[in-house]
Amino acid sequence: MKLFFRFLTVTAGAVLMAVNLNTFVHTAELLPGGFTGITLLLQEIFLKYAGVKIPFVVFYWGLNIIPAAICFKYVGKRFTLLSIWAIIASGFLTDVLPGLSVTNDILLCTVFGGIVNGVAISLCLLAGATSGGTDFISIYVSEKTGRSIWNHIFIMNVVVLGIFGFLFGWSHALYSIIFQFASTQILNTLYKRYQKSTLLIITEKPDELVKTIRETTGHDATLFKGEGCYTGAERNMLYTVISSDAEEKLIRQIKKTDSMAFVNILQTKMLKGNFIMKKQD
Repeated sequence: MKLFFRFLTVTAGAVLMAVNLNTFVHTAELLPGGFTGITLLLQEIFLKYAGVKIPFVVFYWGLNIIPAAICFKYVGKRFTLLSIWAIIASGFLTDVLPGLSVTNDILLCTVFGGIVNGVAISLCLLAGATSGGTDFISIYVSEKTGRSIWNHIFIMNVVVLGIFGFLFGWSHALYSIIFQFASTQILNTLYKRYQKSTLLIITEKPDELVKTIRETTGHDATLFKGEGCYTGAERNMLYTVISSDAEEKLIRQIKKTDSMAFVNILQTKMLKGNFIMKKQD
């Protein structure tokens, strides 16, 4: 059932991506980031200079072969197979689904198109897959380093958009950068697997909470003994670092175990050391 739910979520992300391309992106003549943008750029180049309109799937599927093979070997088989389904579905649906008539305003298409694109990619990522392209690269690097590189991917996309602006005009290229920026911010907000949170927990039940942390996140904790300055009583403080996507679930479990626990959550900018992450599969 879990795998089936992942399949449905990835399919929903692929459908949303195809509708977004045919609605907001094509209406505003934008160029999304990643292999989707490279595919649209190649389509435009062949159409403009050779007078040939090549289907979206030809370039899109072809560009994803090598990144998919790398992720299949180093990231996970189910992860890659679900990602391939997302690539096949979104590529095919982009060629066959009609666009919706929502608005012709370029700025509105840019902003909301970027938001919808970020949501579509996030659906795939939250289901343990990607929408393909540079997402494959991002996940591979993040799995190896434990750090999110979405902002680095954004910079790479800006380079592609620079080529697009040079060939077809800067106005739509600059709007495309806004589109990609909006999409990246949605990704950073919704997908937190490679972000880290530090929890400082003052509790009267340290042993029970350590067990809760292990069962919920797979991580351990360090116990510090201290003294409450107001009462002078002995206090126990647990220190642990977890992936930010497990933060809300852990807080709920902590409150069930010790309703009086005092929890301080800090966003961890950088982490050096042995931090174990669950496999994608």
